[in-house]
Amino acid sequence: MDINKAIQESAKPFQTIKDLTPLINRIGDAKIVLLGESSHGTSEFYSIRAELSKRLIEEKGFSIVAVEGDWPASQAVNRYIKGNSNKINAKETLKAFKRWPTWMWANEEMVEFIDWLKAYNQYKDTRVGFYGIDVYSLWESIDEIIKYLKKTEPLGADLELAKKAFACFEPFNRQEDQYAISSSFFSEDCVEEVAKLLASIRSNQKLYSDDLESDLNLKMNALVAKNAEEYYRTMVKSDVDSWNTRDNHMVETLNEIRNYHGENSKVIVWEHNTHVGDASATDMKSEGMVNVGQLVREHNEKKDVYIVGFGTHQGTVIAADKWGVNLEQMIVPPAEVGSWEDVMHQAGAFNKFILFDDQNRNYFNQVIGHRAIGVVYNPVYESYGNYVPSIISKRYDAFIHVDRSMALRPLEQIEAYL
Repeated sequence: MDINKAIQESAKPFQTIKDLTPLINRIGDAKIVLLGESSHGTSEFYSIRAELSKRLIEEKGFSIVAVEGDWPASQAVNRYIKGNSNKINAKETLKAFKRWPTWMWANEEMVEFIDWLKAYNQYKDTRVGFYGIDVYSLWESIDEIIKYLKKTEPLGADLELAKKAFACFEPFNRQEDQYAISSSFFSEDCVEEVAKLLASIRSNQKLYSDDLESDLNLKMNALVAKNAEEYYRTMVKSDVDSWNTRDNHMVETLNEIRNYHGENSKVIVWEHNTHVGDASATDMKSEGMVNVGQLVREHNEKKDVYIVGFGTHQGTVIAADKWGVNLEQMIVPPAEVGSWEDVMHQAGAFNKFILFDDQNRNYFNQVIGHRAIGVVYNPVYESYGNYVPSIISKRYDAFIHVDRSMALRPLEQIEAYL
């Protein structure tokens, strides 16, 4: 069947979250729902994921939101929505996200969602948690460990191990690239220090148990330190190895969080399509790369995992033209002719979603370019590297298409690029 006709027959239009009820129903009793995005700077991706998450929490008992963010910064949100924070509001809480690109989580769309989570938790025995599963926060996580152990550590041994790890990394002035170069080319690494720290904290975890999840927080910061060390050590040697280290860490973190909250706990994951959309259905497979979506599918029963991809045909987006520079509001041009986003648009210039099943998966079984916009983006060069060859119906269980999208609303000031 022609792909345009297949979309017209399979896709359903939507305007409100109520129109997405068939998607909620199709998720069924899944325990892990992964919600993607094709950029980190599109308002609708955040707002739709928030509305879907609210329904999953209220109607299906989901109690964990895991995001592509740092563990320490996300813990500030976790404490706030559970009533364990002295922050006066969500905007103040989101200032914890200091690592570039700050707009990923410090934005107005997240403020609204966090306010909802706090209100929801207020009268619940089982409160929803908010956790960051990314790997970047090496120094911040060690800082958190030392800060906590100085106040409460009952034995002193773990504190000494944490201090040794900190001392090992200290000469690199909190510069990841300096550590990466030194460890990769001069064999000056801190592998042993972070491995011993994590092992000791794991063995002593019961000593840190309290109502504030201090045991989980301590263990996860130690896990970040161990895996971040590996990530930065491989970063200058191999893009594939560092990518796989990062995504394996995110899956390991998800597993730790679910184990902590019980085997029946249900988790919603917010990450970029490149992480949640099964890598084995893309050209990433030929390069030896894996990702969160692929690994979660492999580690769990099929019925327990549901992956939703997101995309847009055109609009505006928040991004930067170089790593680490000021964010800008940029134009997202119409999708490349023949790409997935283009054919979705050509099948009807309106918001729509497709649920893939045994009846229609074969209609979308061809390899097609699928747009991915990173935090670094230049629309002029979009044709060079912004489209990932994908089998959409294998990469996702459902797909949400926003035909014309708007830029995210960052809490910090933006520079116009229009």
